[in-house]
Amino acid sequence: MGQRIHIFGASGVGTTTLGRFLSKRLDVPHLDTDDYFWAESVIPYTQKREVKERAELLESDLKRFPNWVLSGSLCGWGDFAIPLFEMVIFLWIPRELRMSRLHQREINRYGPEALLPGGWFHENHEAFMAWASTYDSAGADMRSRVLHEQWMNELPCKLIRLEEACSVEELATRVEHELNLEQPLVDGI
Repeated sequence: MGQRIHIFGASGVGTTTLGRFLSKRLDVPHLDTDDYFWAESVIPYTQKREVKERAELLESDLKRFPNWVLSGSLCGWGDFAIPLFEMVIFLWIPRELRMSRLHQREINRYGPEALLPGGWFHENHEAFMAWASTYDSAGADMRSRVLHEQWMNELPCKLIRLEEACSVEELATRVEHELNLEQPLVDGI
């Protein structure tokens, strides 16, 4: 089996962290859907690319490399990539932990003062956190568990569900087992 792996789930579950870890261990490029979805801007992650542009950019990179790890959600705009996947990994963790991780990530990106009422990023932060909090309860009209479950039912490749909070090393060990690698993924990192 080659290594064309897609990792996805709700925002804050650790898809990028696991993606980076696996790409180092497998010595393949790591691609993240955020780099295609969002246009470069003064304030990162605030200006979306047009669907056609992001899809063309992603498709070009997926075809450029024989193997890769792709992290992040692409449901609805990147379905052209489904036939390229050899393995898909779905991550899920409890909402409280996920929201805590997202809040800390926002602090690290923008600074604590920016998120406070009156801060320059406060309104964006509040809107993002409200959106992210609905993942487990929202319908299929947005990035949600319902949408992801429907999408997973259509996948023609191997699907691994990792639905508990554990370290990236523990997640990698489970993926290692599925890939049947000779050396553990946690060695040499």
